[in-house]
Amino acid sequence: MGRSEELFKRAQKCIPGGVNSPVRAFGAVGGQPFFAERAKGAYLYDADQNRYLDYVCSWGPAILGHAHPEVVEEVQKACVDGLTFGVCTQKEVELAELVTECVPDIEMLRLVNSGTEAVMSSVRVARGFTGRDKIIKFAGNYHGHSDGLLVKAGSGLMTACVPDSAGVPASCAADTLMAVYNDAASVRRLLEENTGQVAAVVVEPVAANMGVVVPKPGFLEELRRLTRAHGALLIFDEVITGFRLALGGATAYTKVSADLHTFGKIIGGGMPLAAYGGKKEIMSCVAPLGPVYQAGTLSGNPVAVTAGLATLRILKAHTEIYDQIDRQGARLEAAYRKRGLTVNRAGSLLSAFFTPGWREGAGGSVENYEDACRCDKDAFARYFWHMLSQGIYVAPSQFEAMFVSAAHTDEMIGDTCKAVEAWRP
Repeated sequence: MGRSEELFKRAQKCIPGGVNSPVRAFGAVGGQPFFAERAKGAYLYDADQNRYLDYVCSWGPAILGHAHPEVVEEVQKACVDGLTFGVCTQKEVELAELVTECVPDIEMLRLVNSGTEAVMSSVRVARGFTGRDKIIKFAGNYHGHSDGLLVKAGSGLMTACVPDSAGVPASCAADTLMAVYNDAASVRRLLEENTGQVAAVVVEPVAANMGVVVPKPGFLEELRRLTRAHGALLIFDEVITGFRLALGGATAYTKVSADLHTFGKIIGGGMPLAAYGGKKEIMSCVAPLGPVYQAGTLSGNPVAVTAGLATLRILKAHTEIYDQIDRQGARLEAAYRKRGLTVNRAGSLLSAFFTPGWREGAGGSVENYEDACRCDKDAFARYFWHMLSQGIYVAPSQFEAMFVSAAHTDEMIGDTCKAVEAWRP
């Protein structure tokens, strides 16, 4: 019995399913998960000393690669000063200033601990600012596990074929209206049917929790127009896309502005940190300036802020990283397309879909939740285990993304392309 297998058996006795986040259980691909022991650059090492070329990158944060020496050095120095203070620090101010400098939409922001907190708080702010209760979200978009947003969410819930979570009262979801991603007409109908009642439309500007699904031309622009026309706010959930598509996030990438943005993953540089922010007029509703209450003991944790600040400073100083990882993503896209797979990509964020007809090279497009649900999950599972056998770790679910980091070299990308070419269904 290997150490990973032994650890999984131990974990199942004291942790639900043996994991602290459902997709880690490998339930969508069968078999048992490996347990990581360390990571460096583009590689993960498991408890049995197997090495994997990593395209999960901790689900996105490791844009510079694992354990980047400059980030680690800064974190180590921060730890010596103390792990948590519960009072204000200079680095919180510096991080907020850097984000507002990079993202033109952001004039004020509040630091929190997770993407779930960030989106939950942004929705509360939208309701407080507009005096309205209803929100519109899109089937297949995942915005964390807060009750009101856990309705037809993507990612882990799609993997388990559970569209809604037990334990969420119907009353909590009653004010959540469901639209179809890439279908602005579905949003228009909801806004017209609920005139003066919708506080916000919340959307992943590039969806990445039903696999990567890119916005069709004009879709985000129409959301911007519709929300303004109906007095609702537009919230970009950038927990994944923030600082990955571009230093300025989705606004820089798509040229569409939002009223509120949420950030996670990269903003923490691998540590638990997230943020939500927007125009000063809106964010002034947040306590202690306004009546919208939100607080957190560990919000702005000095070690997490240090990791995020170091990461964003490197990205700002070396914006050529974005061109590099975009080129690598394009190489991977080409390799998967040669195998007849449907590929959606936005920069260094991509997914290969096993759509109906993929064996004949006639796979269709994936533009929304329903398209993603029609994919061949069994074929994906076989592909996943082939890649893992070649020492390449991709997400253990058809409905997750591949992430390219600055640590992925040309040779590594080439080896991955060869593994894709060698795969036999």
